[in-house]
Amino acid sequence: MLGSPIRMGSPRPVYTAKLLSDPATAGNDAGAPTALATDGEGEPHSRHRDARLGSTDKELKSGAAAADSVRTAPGTSRQRGPRGQVMDAAGGSRNPLPRPCHVLVLLNPRGGKGKALKLFWSHVQPLLAQADVSFTLMLTERRNHARELVRAEDLRRWDALVVMSGDGLIHEVVNGLMERPDWETAIQKPLCSLPAGSGNAVAASLNHYAGYEQVTNEDLLTNCTQLLCRRLLAPMDLLSLQTACGQRLFSVLSLAWGFIADVDLDSEKFRRLGEMRFTLGTCLRLAALRTYRGSLAYLPAETLASRRGPSPARAPQGPADTHVVPLEQPVPPHWTVVPEQDFVLVLALLHSHLASELFTAPMGPMAGAMHLFYVRAGVSRATLLRLFLAMEKGRHMEYHCPHLVYVPVVAFRLEPKDRKGVFAVDGELLISEAVQGQVLPNHFWMVSGCRESPPSLKPQPSPRRKSQQRPPSAEHP
Repeated sequence: MLGSPIRMGSPRPVYTAKLLSDPATAGNDAGAPTALATDGEGEPHSRHRDARLGSTDKELKSGAAAADSVRTAPGTSRQRGPRGQVMDAAGGSRNPLPRPCHVLVLLNPRGGKGKALKLFWSHVQPLLAQADVSFTLMLTERRNHARELVRAEDLRRWDALVVMSGDGLIHEVVNGLMERPDWETAIQKPLCSLPAGSGNAVAASLNHYAGYEQVTNEDLLTNCTQLLCRRLLAPMDLLSLQTACGQRLFSVLSLAWGFIADVDLDSEKFRRLGEMRFTLGTCLRLAALRTYRGSLAYLPAETLASRRGPSPARAPQGPADTHVVPLEQPVPPHWTVVPEQDFVLVLALLHSHLASELFTAPMGPMAGAMHLFYVRAGVSRATLLRLFLAMEKGRHMEYHCPHLVYVPVVAFRLEPKDRKGVFAVDGELLISEAVQGQVLPNHFWMVSGCRESPPSLKPQPSPRRKSQQRPPSAEHP
């Protein structure tokens, strides 16, 4: 069970900075240590960093002009706008973030290699200063801390919530918003992902949708910070999940069972290696390859949405799951049922990437649907390794492996038949039990590189990619 909500006034590290033209003069009205403020000086205008931004000052100014033209509170209904504006699920449009704007940055200082705070001051803060984005920086102290914070926070104070960590912290924030009494309004607060964890799949997907080349580490962080500076918003799907024990939760990225979830679990002790932990975990799990007994059913995306079960599985709070029936009932007859068998893995994925170097869904995003992959037992270790190596460039589907099945779906049900393995939801581990989920289309907003739905097909190279090299470090010894 979660503890009592922790409000803004609770004693913990909180850093507030009103960014000025010179980052060295940033204010600190929450009593942050002086040493932290000086970490941000560095070289914010270095040639290497400017070459990696992917946009010019003119682009930033044009985005600011669009933002200043109309400013409406999040969650406010809007009329259908002109072509080119993002339309929300209710048919309204969403303007870019305003200029200037104020954001709440939730940062996990222990995520990934434990360098998130230094990376914020050296790579993020200088760019925000140039773009007229002020911020309040809040450090999370434990598991589910961010979830508690956003559940109790007065969201009217912020234009957006910026999450700097891995995918797990975004998971916490979204679930905290959905647990609020005013969840329908709260989930409309724009979110931004800045990668600083072990798994940065959401950030990598947004980087891909924006047309950047696939990059990692500081390059990916800078690209995503630049998206925040541009201020554009795009609607994102959410995965609503229900478990046999009655738990309701929401995923922003994926649900995995079997091999992938076990890699997450096995590699936890190598967290300090950053994303390399997953490579090591994959090798270890390949050496001790296991199978997992279960049954799978799904509603294909091509099936008409009007064909629904007679008794929708509704939750006491939150949006109704209209495509699924209660877990104790059989799936509707128009679903596809995979006979009970042994699997190596099952993966339901909302976005293009499963990690910053795993381009898992090269077929492109689908509005209102998710990518369902599963691998049947019988695949060899060598074949599985080739698939994961090819996934770095999104070429694993070209092998036409008979054990690998892919189908776009809008809902699924997965029932483990033994106690092997665990579930990983956005990298967070859950016990293995019957689970079902469905896509909630256009359910929340994220800072993105485009106003429309994320582009499909292959990523376009950044026009300045040849200059994308690591900038001089601004970290202090």
